[in-house]
Amino acid sequence: MTLDLRRWALEDPERLAVRVGTVSTTYGELEAQANRVARVLREYGIERGDHVAALMGNGASVFAVVWGAYRVGAYITPVPSTASVEDAAYIVRDCGARAVIADACLGDGLKALPSMADQCAVWLALSGEIPGFISLDPLLAKAPDTPVDNESSGALMMYTSGTTGHPKGVWRALSPTVSACPPFAQDLIAMFDVSENSRYLSTAPLYHAAPLRFGLAFLAAGGSVFVMPRFEASKALELLQNEQITHSQWVPTMFQRLLDLDERQRAQFKAPHHRLALHSAAPCPVPVKRAMIEWWGPILEEYYSGSEGVGLTAITSEEWLARPGSVGRARKGTLHILDEAENELGAGETGRVFFSGIAPFAYHGAPEKTALRTSRQGWQTFGDLGYADADGYLFLTDRLDDMIISGGVNIYPQELEAALLEMPEIAEVAVVGAPDHEFGERPVAFVVPRQSHVDPIVLAEAIGAFALQRLGRIKRPRDIRIVEALPYSPQGKLLRRELRRQLAS
Repeated sequence: MTLDLRRWALEDPERLAVRVGTVSTTYGELEAQANRVARVLREYGIERGDHVAALMGNGASVFAVVWGAYRVGAYITPVPSTASVEDAAYIVRDCGARAVIADACLGDGLKALPSMADQCAVWLALSGEIPGFISLDPLLAKAPDTPVDNESSGALMMYTSGTTGHPKGVWRALSPTVSACPPFAQDLIAMFDVSENSRYLSTAPLYHAAPLRFGLAFLAAGGSVFVMPRFEASKALELLQNEQITHSQWVPTMFQRLLDLDERQRAQFKAPHHRLALHSAAPCPVPVKRAMIEWWGPILEEYYSGSEGVGLTAITSEEWLARPGSVGRARKGTLHILDEAENELGAGETGRVFFSGIAPFAYHGAPEKTALRTSRQGWQTFGDLGYADADGYLFLTDRLDDMIISGGVNIYPQELEAALLEMPEIAEVAVVGAPDHEFGERPVAFVVPRQSHVDPIVLAEAIGAFALQRLGRIKRPRDIRIVEALPYSPQGKLLRRELRRQLAS
């Protein structure tokens, strides 16, 4: 079967491609808009291998811009719509963008961008005016809606979320052959049983790797993509029911918000067409995932991957119930666990998680950072620590960057967090390392209580007593901070750097 947006636009132009809120876009409309974007980019000299950055909200135009840039052979870099002007300028400069397309709805503050990234040749404003930008709308209106000559195949160049520092661009060489469908889309279609009858709920920002890649995959397969402008738990349930959603994607914090809904609303929820609820991006606490499976049934499937795309593991609900906490077996690439000397470890031994068998990536313009993610065998890693059991199921223990070394002992925050979440009084917890004069570092726990009116001193004392018994004297966090909320990125990833910043100040 040919996997391509264009195929469906020709065969069934009125088929629903994307719906955002109440605004629907057909396959015919999306194909025409993608062709127009490609023609405008060619008009401004964008060729194969050039870089195009896009600052856009959650709308169908995201898919038109990405598909149009892909067809002229460009690298496409989505920039977070939530980024500060300084952070957006950093990505535009770092990727060497020759063109930037920005959504005018993101605000007048973008007018400062051209002066902060003067290597960029053309600045285009979509859906309105931005001072210093060329208005893209009239250019698209007069551009032909037919394909450009000599179409090529570009690629996404995603930036890591930057939870531990400046984000890094993930670069791979462009394919020498022309493909109407990006290779990653073909993989996702096969892996998660996507077809022209699939209806996909996208709950997260489209500038993030997983929502964008999955959205493109469902469009290549002829499915319909339903995009939430912003996540609301009750609205998500409504969409699952009313739009007969078959596939959806979540992060663990969304599960918690769903579980926090009114008991009556949860009891009334029925979505018989919903057969696959994918989740990733962050570790899911065991009690939360178990509660979701009890509510929705065994339709949850977790996968472990990342912007670098070095490999992918996945685990079904049935497999997870037999191995709580696992992120599954390798579905893309071959899994390896290496020690500090980069020797392969056996079952049950904790080390760095690597994959082989996937085309290698490089961090754009940062060979030294690429080297830190590449073993002497040429295998690559996302930077996580973990172990595989005798059947090849991977269990993550932490990120290498987050490990705390206290008195010469390696302490993994994720282990401490999982233990503390056993207390029913705790809704969320995050552990980070703080400098310590005696031990080098000490673990500090930031705790969000389940009830807001709880006495913080009493709760902290109770947590301290539980931690001593559950984790022992060395691992227990002696410093416990009761907070109203934890800092998360829009992708649902915990921002430990923000907690470290709080400690430093």
